[in-house]
Amino acid sequence: MKILLTGATGYIAQRLLPILVGNNHTIVCCVRDLKRFLIEEEWAGQVTKIEVDFLKPESLNHIPLDIDVAYYLIHSMATSSGDFSEMEQQSAKNFVRRIEQTKAQQVIYLSGIVNDDYLSKHLQSRKNVENILANSNVALTTLRAGIIIGSGSASFEIMRDLVEKLPIMIAPRWLNTKCQPIAIRNVIQYLSAILLREETYNQSFDIGGPDVLTFKQMLLQFAEVRGLKRRIFVVPVMTPKLSSYWLYFVTSTNFSLAKNLVKSMHVEVVCKPNNLHQMFPEELIPYKEAIALAFDKIDQNLVLSSWTDALSSHILMKGISAYISVPTKGCFRDVRIVKTDHPDATLKNIFAIGGKRGWYYANWLWNFRGFLDKMVGGIGIRRGRKNDTELSAGEALDFWRVLVADEAKRRLLLYAEMKLPGEAWLEFKINDRDELVQTATFRPLGLWGRIYWYSVLPFHAFIFKGMAENIASDRS
Repeated sequence: MKILLTGATGYIAQRLLPILVGNNHTIVCCVRDLKRFLIEEEWAGQVTKIEVDFLKPESLNHIPLDIDVAYYLIHSMATSSGDFSEMEQQSAKNFVRRIEQTKAQQVIYLSGIVNDDYLSKHLQSRKNVENILANSNVALTTLRAGIIIGSGSASFEIMRDLVEKLPIMIAPRWLNTKCQPIAIRNVIQYLSAILLREETYNQSFDIGGPDVLTFKQMLLQFAEVRGLKRRIFVVPVMTPKLSSYWLYFVTSTNFSLAKNLVKSMHVEVVCKPNNLHQMFPEELIPYKEAIALAFDKIDQNLVLSSWTDALSSHILMKGISAYISVPTKGCFRDVRIVKTDHPDATLKNIFAIGGKRGWYYANWLWNFRGFLDKMVGGIGIRRGRKNDTELSAGEALDFWRVLVADEAKRRLLLYAEMKLPGEAWLEFKINDRDELVQTATFRPLGLWGRIYWYSVLPFHAFIFKGMAENIASDRS
């Protein structure tokens, strides 16, 4: 069958796509920027991509009319600009208008569990989107999940930050809220199982794992799996705003996402009974086993997707193509050229930069810069990277975003997502003379941008020099 996959660069869609391919379906992937979505060579002819922005109705004309099923996997909770609830509803309305013109028989939507009388803005937005989709003349099947556990998921990475960095936690009272986490593997199994199953049409199903736990229990059991001893003290004095700051400073999330997560964590997300498991008797993975499976993928360097891949930052909203041409006029530049006797090893070093490997010189200063970025509301350096040795366009890399990752052309181009009075690019390439050319470009915004550049110039003088020399000489 022919399937439309929206949100194709997102966490869920990247996990679902290989399963759909393996089941011999034809898939049309919707992406905002074609340059940041690469199709595997072996999928050629079976997977195609189209450029669609669901906030721009005219772009939806690219959606083919002969699709059988559409997955609606679009969420905007992490956006740092605009009202994510309004954006989600407008996207859904535009989607419905177009999908009704196609031959689609079913829309599949992944939502959140909405069983509480009081709903956070995040969960209320999910419910509003579900209502919009349900009013279409195309049958809707909704799966409602709570906390999704898998390598690279936002919930998993936030809990990992908390457990691995804090031996003692003074935590807000929402840690006593109950939820029913589900392994990402089970989510993908359900999403693929309900394809064109008429018994699921115009119905919604809560999906969860076999365990009902409080957030405190989840953190403590996470620690058990990691072989760590942790103590958690719950206090009633933390306001939602203070809790948001606590989550923001301790974990790799941005403040917008932290704020929305805290509000959602006040709401119990426990499944209502339904017959989905009887229709599709998948083996539900217990919480601790899901954690162990996630770390197994991390240890094998097999993380397929990360919550940071589809982060709705301004750069992804505008598209990578808007930043891929590095400007020259009105910019400050720091260029380092180092001859390398081992270009292949140097190339490997370039593509292993950041994350666990670090930045090859004065890592403590890079970490301090990340701390300063957090202090002024930025993303900090804790995001790391999805894969230790491979990079692709659109991925997050510490406080950078990958614009170009072309090993064949021996080039890596990064764009800064840290808080800056201007814009910054960092480029690494190996030229025809086997020289490493490392270029930092900064386009200042007004007087403060120029003051910033000159204030950090003394640090750049030895940081960029040391980094280039170590990348070119390090053969490890």
